[in-house]
Amino acid sequence: MSTLSQFRHFTQHLPKTDLMPTIFIGHGSPMNGIEHNEFSQSWADLAKSIPVPKAVLVVSAHWYTHGTFITAMDFPSTIHDFGGFPQALFDVQYPAPGAPALAAEIPTMVHSTAVGLDHDWGLDHGTWTIVRHMYPEANIPVLQLSIDYTQSPERHYEIAKEIYALRKKGVLVLGSGNMVHNLRMLSWEMINGGGYDWAMEMNNRFKNLIANGDHQSLINYRNLGKEALLAIPTPEHYLPLIYTLGMKGDQEEISFFNDKAVGGSLTMTSVLVS
Repeated sequence: MSTLSQFRHFTQHLPKTDLMPTIFIGHGSPMNGIEHNEFSQSWADLAKSIPVPKAVLVVSAHWYTHGTFITAMDFPSTIHDFGGFPQALFDVQYPAPGAPALAAEIPTMVHSTAVGLDHDWGLDHGTWTIVRHMYPEANIPVLQLSIDYTQSPERHYEIAKEIYALRKKGVLVLGSGNMVHNLRMLSWEMINGGGYDWAMEMNNRFKNLIANGDHQSLINYRNLGKEALLAIPTPEHYLPLIYTLGMKGDQEEISFFNDKAVGGSLTMTSVLVS
């Protein structure tokens, strides 16, 4: 069964609930933002299978900061934070509104660290390449929460738990990164599919730990061996997964989609919590 067929199968059986799901999405190449492929199609299908959110909050690998910040402007700009891609990708604008009132509420929810209101960042490609497929009319408010590189994975997990209540308010919280992400070892010969042995082994270990609810081992990923350090040479693409896991309720189920390796050293594996 293809990854898209698997996705469509489990989304047909999503429970009816007032609690918005929370999702980790492997975003991969910025080109997924303009290409119609199995990954972007699954994002579009996902939006149709869940309730329409009142707002979308994204924890993107590409807003890595000293301190924790939330975008708080009326209309966040579309950031083209990449190089070497076709002009068509740079021409994309995603004019979704922000949500200043919601942004102002989030610092009151987080007690483990200070959260600053940001009026400069906008929506980076870890956000708009996904949400433009999910909500192409750009009519849902979108915010970003930054990842503080001075904080431990445990602290990021705590922050996620503190903002769990957003899910009860109709906010869709997305983590955007990649479970296995080592661009230095990228293979162009495998760019359309395929993973190194170590990448596939580590991706499967991550999936098993997620399925078994062993969040502590995932938080302490550096103790998982040399394959984990190959999979996560730097943590910014992995930490959005920690946010998604931190927002999981005790009785909620886990499903995987887009479970595919590309480029040898990158996996698109995504996680739906519902």
